[in-house]
Amino acid sequence: MKVAIVGGGPSGLYLALLLKRRAPRWTVEVIEQNAADATFGFGVVLADSGLQQLREADADSYDALSEATRQHQHQIIVQAETPIGFRLPVKGGAIPRLTLLQILEQHAEQAGVVVHYRERIESTADLARLGLQDADVVVGADGINSVIRREFEQGFATTSNTLGNHFAWYGTSKVFAASALVFRKYQGGHFVAHYYAYSDEMSTFVAECDDATWERLALGQMTEGQRQALMEEIFAPELEGAPLISGNARVVWRQFPVIRNAHWTHGRHVLVGDALASAHFSIGSGTRIAMNDAIALAEALLACNGDAGAGLAAYERTHRPSKQKLIGASERSYLWYERMGQWMDTYSPEEFVYQFMTRTGRVNDERLREQYPELMVRLGRAGSAA
Repeated sequence: MKVAIVGGGPSGLYLALLLKRRAPRWTVEVIEQNAADATFGFGVVLADSGLQQLREADADSYDALSEATRQHQHQIIVQAETPIGFRLPVKGGAIPRLTLLQILEQHAEQAGVVVHYRERIESTADLARLGLQDADVVVGADGINSVIRREFEQGFATTSNTLGNHFAWYGTSKVFAASALVFRKYQGGHFVAHYYAYSDEMSTFVAECDDATWERLALGQMTEGQRQALMEEIFAPELEGAPLISGNARVVWRQFPVIRNAHWTHGRHVLVGDALASAHFSIGSGTRIAMNDAIALAEALLACNGDAGAGLAAYERTHRPSKQKLIGASERSYLWYERMGQWMDTYSPEEFVYQFMTRTGRVNDERLREQYPELMVRLGRAGSAA
């Protein structure tokens, strides 16, 4: 089988690795528009029990990723200047995004995958210059702005809308001891910082505000530098003098695009990761969700006995239920954040944390008691939980 994968991010490289490792006679090639050492963002989260799937799919790359991951043991949520901390129940942490890509690239190329860097695909017709025009499967692993999805929007039945909240990804040289969410009111506005260390030198720092705050404080009239300075002022107690780092030109304030596709495949074309369904960053599992798509697609294609169409159909049929559960949790999470100003104005710190922990519907009181016993004791004392 011949597989062309457009997009050299985590899902694209991981899919290529899994296919080539188990089917070395297949032609598996990845087309990536950026250079091999280019990336956007800072650190990404690789956490929760879902990592078990990565171990089962490919133990060697899992071990390398685990070794490069900075483990997080504690989480802090700050509301009304009251910090509430708790121990995380599962192993996990964060890894520099570039390191993640380099590990996957190394393992993929060792397996025999060909990666074409600095190759911009504007349409599937461009595959011809790489000798991939006759690929049995063309994978859109090219993110929220997917070229493959855009070319066949009607076939995929794509829908999109934009959330109200505004956010920006920064880095900082302040290495935080625990991952945290700091909800803070400032001049009548509502802000939140999501931050976590991903190496011994750096942390990711995501700043967010609701749309009412954006308008009230006229953030849209500010320059990127002015907005960055404002975030450094608002979260000065946490940053302790460390500056925020904007990274590159892609790091700008924006609103999150919600991408959904009624159909996952169109002919020989198939979508994975954010090209298929954008997972909101507040769920903390976007990279893992994308890599799970890669696992599911690889398993379906490897089991199809050379019938690519049957493999693509099996991918959608078997993977859709579990995918929908995670995307549903992502949707409930971002809807909660869209109303964060209301929750900040309404709830006590304990009530706020309880509502936050149960916002996706995946965690109930029983699970809270089992996995976060100390937190549940504090919330129970405050009358926040049943």
